[in-house]
Amino acid sequence: MHVDDKKLVEFGMDAPIKGQILLLACGALAHEVLALKRLNGWDHLDLHCLPAKLHNTPDQIPDAVESAVRARSGAYAQVYVLYADCGTGGLLQAKCAELGVEMLEGPHCYSFFEGNAAFEARDEMTAFYLTDFLVKQFDAFVTKPLGLDRFPELREMYFGNYEKLVYQAQVDDPVLTEKARGHAEALGLAFERRFTGYGDLKVALSRL
Repeated sequence: MHVDDKKLVEFGMDAPIKGQILLLACGALAHEVLALKRLNGWDHLDLHCLPAKLHNTPDQIPDAVESAVRARSGAYAQVYVLYADCGTGGLLQAKCAELGVEMLEGPHCYSFFEGNAAFEARDEMTAFYLTDFLVKQFDAFVTKPLGLDRFPELREMYFGNYEKLVYQAQVDDPVLTEKARGHAEALGLAFERRFTGYGDLKVALSRL
């Protein structure tokens, strides 16, 4: 055992797992990360997810990430943060730099799923985006938090400036496509489906 490993054991922490990398991820990415691990045989990657509901309070994401990094990093050779900026206004990037860990590039998951360069080039200002996760959890993350289940008249206030709902599909599932189409109709928006696959998420993980 390396001398540094002995110190970790003395403090009640596990010794670093040689070559193992901890993926500290948003819970909304759990299904996609596990699918990529399985499809590519990435057994050197371990996944720990923070609650997806943190996206409703993005100011809390940097502190939550810091707590998780400090609690778990001692058991791994490397920690990689699977969050984009996600509405933190650069605070998450600053926190990761302070902690000495890398994070996923991009402003949010809609960007890295489509590919950051491709998403930026579209420069879409009137599109509302859904991923596979959000199609499945639409009521929990859109309808109820916005109060649309109780006050449907708020729809125009929230979505009046949008023109279309873009479903960024990670998997080719007709059932999810129809659910997404239904969400678009409920919001009074045109519907567009784009099959993105895993985009830059797969690219980033393949480099670890």
